[in-house]
Amino acid sequence: MSRRPGFLVYGLLTAFLLGSAFPLYWSFVIGSVTRQRAIQSPPPLVPGGHFFENAARVFDRIDFWSALLNSVIISGISAASVVLFSTLAGYSFAKLRFRGANAGMVFVVATLAVPTQLALVPMLKQFSNLGLTGTHAAVILPWVVTAFGVFFMRQYLVDAIPDELIDAARVDGASMIRTFWTVAIPAARPAMAILGLFTFMQVWTDFMWPLIVLQGSDVQTLQTALDALKVAPGQGQSDMALVQAGTILATVPLLLLFIATGRHLVSGIMQGAVKG
Repeated sequence: MSRRPGFLVYGLLTAFLLGSAFPLYWSFVIGSVTRQRAIQSPPPLVPGGHFFENAARVFDRIDFWSALLNSVIISGISAASVVLFSTLAGYSFAKLRFRGANAGMVFVVATLAVPTQLALVPMLKQFSNLGLTGTHAAVILPWVVTAFGVFFMRQYLVDAIPDELIDAARVDGASMIRTFWTVAIPAARPAMAILGLFTFMQVWTDFMWPLIVLQGSDVQTLQTALDALKVAPGQGQSDMALVQAGTILATVPLLLLFIATGRHLVSGIMQGAVKG
């Protein structure tokens, strides 16, 4: 006899939901009031009536649509690259037998412990020598493949593809690449969807590396473009209402993406849980 979740479970889920949604609500509240009201104490707790006015000011201050297009291009290409190469590497570590496979996987996992900030200066120097600073490629190339993506896909594919299925494909004369495309890719689609969505979100919200490598360039992502809203012209003070209005505008595409793909995301998570 199955037990239904009790009051405590629903209470914890509700608290988690409210805690997760509060930052977005707070950004909207601050983005819908005037600059003076945003810095007053006590702070506003309910939305004001100036959001569209602040949004119009955002469009006047920065080239929002160009930055949005750059973010879509960079995030889309980066997510596709991570999914492709992580799936290739994950399949190799999970199902192919070669010397050094275990040591290679340990090395990949070990790189997750290295802080990303340690690589910023060497990468900037290298991209500067190659003449790539200030370009889309400078932001995309560090995301060609990630250690987490390789580890994630390897763990999924270990149980998702029976060894007998791969052996059958080889007996039928399928090459290694054809086996990957006809056997591994269909089985890995749920995990690929999850990895692609998470990578897209991570690249979309990345701020530090684009700020460094795109400094002084006409190519700007949404995050670096919004950085220009921090100080009002001629006032030397942060315009928090303008910043938060821009933050909400930059978050809307992500919300629409998750709404459109939410069913596939949940389906992929559930399939991965069942396979585990």
